[in-house]
Amino acid sequence: MADTSVPTGTRRLMPISRGPFRRENPRVAVIGAGIGGLTAAALLLKEGCDVAVLEAHVYPGGSAGTFYHKKFRFDAGATLAGGFGPGGPHTRVAEILGLDWPVTPVDPAWVVHLPDGRTVTQWADPERWHAERQAAFPGTESFWQLQERLADLAWDISTRHFPWPPQSPRDFTALVAALRPRTLGALPFLFRPIGRFASSADPMFFPFLDGQLLISAQTTADRANALYAAAALDLPRRGVNHVRGGMGGLADTLARWIVANGGQVHYRQEVTRIDMEAGLAKAVHTTRGLRIEADFVLANVTPWGLAALLQEDTPRPLVRDLDRKLKPTWGAFTVYLGLDRARLSARFPDLAGHHQVIVDPSQPLGEGNSVFVSLADPADTSRAPAGQIPVTLSTHTAIGPWWDLHAKDPAAYGDRKEAYLARMVQAVEQALPGFRKTVDFQMAGTPVTFQRFTRRPRGMVGGFPQTSLLSARGPATGIPNLRLVGDSIFPGQSTAGVTLGAMRVARDVLQSLPRGRPVAVGDLLKNPFAL
Repeated sequence: MADTSVPTGTRRLMPISRGPFRRENPRVAVIGAGIGGLTAAALLLKEGCDVAVLEAHVYPGGSAGTFYHKKFRFDAGATLAGGFGPGGPHTRVAEILGLDWPVTPVDPAWVVHLPDGRTVTQWADPERWHAERQAAFPGTESFWQLQERLADLAWDISTRHFPWPPQSPRDFTALVAALRPRTLGALPFLFRPIGRFASSADPMFFPFLDGQLLISAQTTADRANALYAAAALDLPRRGVNHVRGGMGGLADTLARWIVANGGQVHYRQEVTRIDMEAGLAKAVHTTRGLRIEADFVLANVTPWGLAALLQEDTPRPLVRDLDRKLKPTWGAFTVYLGLDRARLSARFPDLAGHHQVIVDPSQPLGEGNSVFVSLADPADTSRAPAGQIPVTLSTHTAIGPWWDLHAKDPAAYGDRKEAYLARMVQAVEQALPGFRKTVDFQMAGTPVTFQRFTRRPRGMVGGFPQTSLLSARGPATGIPNLRLVGDSIFPGQSTAGVTLGAMRVARDVLQSLPRGRPVAVGDLLKNPFAL
């Protein structure tokens, strides 16, 4: 996409509003132009803040960005776009900002290919999905009914201000106000895994659940929190969308809205340091010599990334978490393919959308044993050269072995990369015989690649496994005017989850800054930005 910032050295790149704090126009610096950072920035701009977003790359989106290579537009990481249905987080943001998302609904959401040759189609249409699951997994209907009931509770709670985990007296007040009598039905499931409530004689049932939960909750049914997992399994029913031009179109829409409405989005400006003064974040510095002063800083980074920016000013609780509590999250191995449109249509006339392939149910998923396949919308010709269709394959992978080989044995690193690429293409070939013959172009990325292009430490993606609500992280950092935003804070994964988190952070900032008038909790629950 075009660089919507102004070249270095012009007036627009001077620090925002130097001088004393202004009540009506607080200065907010946002580190990172991912979906979370951009959403929070746009909402705060709408409420009168002076906003500057600083992005290291040449385009927005981060893990949900789209990059250009040899006339292809490939999704860098995330390929599923949800949350656009009635009351969904993206829908609510669009209503608040008055923007239109470049999305088209997809049904089915995706197709799961099981090792025994069966396919299970994840229909968004409730009646078709009901019939599909009864045919695929007889005897599991009680589980699906429970899953939908819990998902409805989870989505109902998420449509109100539900600051979990609560991190201030105000959060506790909002939490109590968000509860309803029907919400109490979720209590028995708050701290149990979804696997406790699932049973089937079919050996493919748990691999089917695990494959989906690994994508959406970063863990499997035996560990995924029941309430969170129920909402994650509900994604097809809530609706999946194609994004015109690739997933980066979501971030691009937000970035352009910010610039059009008087905010700033600066690319090629990697933040390297946060200045502290009297226990508060004072300013941010970039690699190109830009210094932005701010009354509030939002960091669209991981906890590891935040510590790198704060250095010796990292709060002690975060230092302890990084030393003892937080474990590295998953990475992704991604394959980018260019398929011949004619050969693909001849072999698979109805092949479209998203597919999940599970290879061997007796082995742990990830590492090429489960592969998510995303084909671009055939009608979207902007994403590939004439006669081609871009496809992304991805699998979860542990980051450690990639970094060890990269540092100690580059040749072995390259061999492993080629082996993973071949393994993943073979997995799709197993589910779709003849698929390999449609491939004209291929390249692969590892966690090392992902760090280079997204600046996420060690290429970790997807946020933390959702195993317990007690271990969920909130946006507070221990520094009063600095908040985390993005997939590291609850509810974490997916563009929808990140957007919910960003709405919470924007609301928190508005409540934390003096604005000359009181904020009523009732108004926030009705409309978070009707202040």
